[in-house]
Amino acid sequence: MKLRRPRRPRQFRLADTAQQVVGGFLLAGPFVVTEEVWTLAANMSVAQAVATIALVFAIGYATLYKADTTRDQDEEEEIAGIPLRFISLMGVSFGSVVILALLFGAPATFIDTAETDIGIARITFNAVSLGSVFSVVGAATADSVFAK
Repeated sequence: MKLRRPRRPRQFRLADTAQQVVGGFLLAGPFVVTEEVWTLAANMSVAQAVATIALVFAIGYATLYKADTTRDQDEEEEIAGIPLRFISLMGVSFGSVVILALLFGAPATFIDTAETDIGIARITFNAVSLGSVFSVVGAATADSVFAK
C-alpha cells in the first residue's frame, strides 16, 4: 500500500482575479448603462433583489465547480472554508457593476430626482443585483477558460 502525500491547495494568483475582472467588466458594462435595467430595478422589491443575488451566487458556484469538471473546490485555497477563487468571483461580479455604475453616473442619470436617498440606494442596490447576473457569467467564464 502506497501512502499519498496530502495535496496542497491550488495556488490562487492575482492573474486569476485579473481574468475575472476582464470577463466581469466586459459583460457588466452594457447592462449598467441600459435604461431598461434601471426601470426594472425601480420596480423590484428587496426580496426580488435578494433572490437575484442568490442566483448570482448559484451561477458563480455552478460555473466554477460544476461546469468545469477539472476544478475541485476541495483543492483550492480557502478563507473560513470558502474557496478564495469563489470569494474573488463574487467580489468581481458585484464590484464591477458598482464601479461602472458610479463611474458612469448611472444612478443620477436613470433615477428620478424626486426619489429620497433611501429610494436611490434601493434602486441602485437592485440594479447592481441585476447587472451582477451578467457580470458573474463573464467573470466565471473568463476564469474557467484561462484556468491552468
